[in-house]
Amino acid sequence: MEQLLIIFTINIVYVSFFTIRMIMVMKGQKLLASLISTIEVFIYLMGLSLVLDSLDNPFNLAAYCIGWGTGVYMGSKIEELLALGYVTVQIVLDSEHNDISRVLREKGYGVTSWEANGKDGQRVVMNVLAKRRNEKKLYDTIKELAPKAFVISYEPKFFHGGFWTKRITK
Repeated sequence: MEQLLIIFTINIVYVSFFTIRMIMVMKGQKLLASLISTIEVFIYLMGLSLVLDSLDNPFNLAAYCIGWGTGVYMGSKIEELLALGYVTVQIVLDSEHNDISRVLREKGYGVTSWEANGKDGQRVVMNVLAKRRNEKKLYDTIKELAPKAFVISYEPKFFHGGFWTKRITK
């Protein structure tokens, strides 16, 4: 029973490290990703050797598989908590909601807005830059101020120019 628990725990830790390493690679943190991968592969080999030493025991295999699935879940939760990086949110709303850009700027978000033509008339389009950890607050503010707004978000990978660049590169 103790070995099952060890195999299960090792896989949770390994897959969580794997998830964090992949995030670091995607965010351009190459050195940190390689350091994490060193720890990750050590943990992986420890767990795999335990399973391979007793392949005839289906409970070890089950503990490995369940630990893997749990590790994927835990890794995704860790990623949500870390919320590294930035999000760009595009908001399209009726032109009468012109004051929303002012409110969002007062809350510290970077906002660029312009007039646009939609199927049903004049619209205001805004690009809003926010830290990912503030993403939910931003959505809540948008829902409060303009519940019918059309909202799209994506993660930017490159920044150049603008007043936010100084904040981002620090």
